[in-house]
Amino acid sequence: MPGKWAIGLMSGTSADGVDAALIEADAEAIYRFGPAISEPYDPAFRQRLVATYGGKAPAAEVAAVERDLTERHALAVRHLLDRAGLAPADIHVIGFHGQTIFHAPAKRRTWQIGDGALLARLTGIDVVNDFRTADVAAGGQGAPLVPIFHKALVEALPKDTPRPIAVLNIGGVANVTWVGRDGSLLAFDTGPGNALIDDWAQRHKGRPVDLGGALAKKGRIDDDVLARLLSHPFFDAKAPKSLDRNAFHSTLADHLSVEDGAATLTAFTAASIARAVYLFPEPAQAWLICGGGRHNPVLMEALEERLDAPVKGVDQVGWDGDALEAQAFAYLALRSLAGLPLSFPTTTAVPEAMTGGRLHRAPVPHEQA
Repeated sequence: MPGKWAIGLMSGTSADGVDAALIEADAEAIYRFGPAISEPYDPAFRQRLVATYGGKAPAAEVAAVERDLTERHALAVRHLLDRAGLAPADIHVIGFHGQTIFHAPAKRRTWQIGDGALLARLTGIDVVNDFRTADVAAGGQGAPLVPIFHKALVEALPKDTPRPIAVLNIGGVANVTWVGRDGSLLAFDTGPGNALIDDWAQRHKGRPVDLGGALAKKGRIDDDVLARLLSHPFFDAKAPKSLDRNAFHSTLADHLSVEDGAATLTAFTAASIARAVYLFPEPAQAWLICGGGRHNPVLMEALEERLDAPVKGVDQVGWDGDALEAQAFAYLALRSLAGLPLSFPTTTAVPEAMTGGRLHRAPVPHEQA
């Protein structure tokens, strides 16, 4: 049976822009991938958006940022439809992640800004958003939510592909999905991804990323600072577990040179990912890397040195590493509409498998007039 076109929208904790992707799928099977685009935020808006992190910004400013964020997502939808040669009527649903500005599952609180009702009005397409709240309210970590999508992708790989497989997403925070030989799942945040490196580059060089790992490549790792960073109690916690983007800070590296600080923070990301192997039920036979971190050659080399298994970008197995999270939220929206689980005890520590998301119907044409 043919699937339905769905759009996924993702704005990660790096706050660098909107990723929008089309997939044709049903609630379980993925039939094909459509085009994907990435539209960066302008520096002024990114600064306003990041200023809402922590959930303590004035309510009026959060509301203004939320509206601007939603309008930027609507524009990305329009551009994606133009690229694909499709109309709003061709799309079954939009999966709208929004922007996480606060995540404290221990307090049963999580907050993703993004106005689903407004997005439905602006695009003329039904929208599912607020994917995490139900999981967190039930006692889950609320993240990561993409493992069920990773599982669908892994199961579509050639049968002779060595398993178990670890799918690692390196965004602002890094998270891993371990897919066992029998399709069993384990997922959790491993620690910082690009966030500390990005913040360091912004603070010291006025640019949002350490492009190509250029700063880290010139620096030397400070083993003492690295050891202190790795002493954080998060790394002793059992999986599943999740993090807020701001759970770690680079202040321990403030006495280092710009290059040595970048090298040490990059090593911290790699070392924290390597610690994940001790939580796996069985060693991964391969690591597939997605997210912006895979474009950092210094980080990828560090992972190759620390992980006792082949490491490759997901593009090498035919997946779009830049669009994967956006594609995932298109898939999750379809599952939400079907009432199928999005999260599981082994992915978010929720007590039982559960669905999530809130549906916002697009107005019918006469209501828009």
